[in-house]
Amino acid sequence: MPQEVAPLHTKFHIKKNDHVLVLTGKDKDKTGVVLEVLPHKRRATVEGIHMIKRHTRPSPQAPQGGVVEREGTINLANLKLICPKCNQPARTRRRTLEKETSGRMKKYRVRVCRKCGSDAERD
Repeated sequence: MPQEVAPLHTKFHIKKNDHVLVLTGKDKDKTGVVLEVLPHKRRATVEGIHMIKRHTRPSPQAPQGGVVEREGTINLANLKLICPKCNQPARTRRRTLEKETSGRMKKYRVRVCRKCGSDAERD
């Protein structure tokens, strides 16, 4: 059975540089910062989470070769955003805001913490 692929325009509850909590797996209850999000695979790389060993051949970049330890990817469903305001893991929802720019109103959507109701966007 082929793996389901997310459309590229899909919005996720996790973005790059978010502080997240891991919900399942060997790194359960650990926190970290999202380094990258892979939307087509619905996975993310989190700093210090799901460390894997990669056996590399000698190359011009790494003349020694050997075993390199780096972060693996983790499914987005296993991550929960930590709200920057209340510092607690929380689900998010979307709120539409209107902002005036150059004489006209512009609508945009932001992530909102369901616990405290504040914007979950990091600057």
